[in-house]
Amino acid sequence: MTTSDAAPRRIVQRGLWFEEFETDVVYEHRPGRTITEADNVLFTTLTMNTQALHLDAAFADALPPFNQRLVNSMFTLSTLVGLSVAQLTQGTIVGNLGFSEIAFPKPLFHGDTLYAETVITELRESKSRPGEGIVSLAHTGRNQHGEVVATALRKTLVRKKPV
Repeated sequence: MTTSDAAPRRIVQRGLWFEEFETDVVYEHRPGRTITEADNVLFTTLTMNTQALHLDAAFADALPPFNQRLVNSMFTLSTLVGLSVAQLTQGTIVGNLGFSEIAFPKPLFHGDTLYAETVITELRESKSRPGEGIVSLAHTGRNQHGEVVATALRKTLVRKKPV
């Protein structure tokens, strides 16, 4: 069989196996995500969050210091983590074990673009689940000006590379 007769090799997009994660590396997740008014209103209403700072333009416009609606911080957190999935955990994660030290030092506004990066802070094999390991991730979200708008620490259970 010649090369032209052979079926092409297939590569399926996936996240990293436990053994492929590296500490002290900054994983930059691209592209970023520009947040629209529709995104914010949909997420806010789907989650039953009636906070006027997200939904009521006249109310929010009258309140200093921002004088405009804020993007729902839970949407910011969800998008921050979501931006990392394709590069780090798509198809390799077993599940999230927990989140801690979540902070929102600056707000996001409609029209802002969120960029995400992740540093792996710790790797350890699971003692109770052979074939899996615990990965600790430090996520940072920045707006289009490079300002930090969200941070979170996350622990995940990740599969090891199949034998």
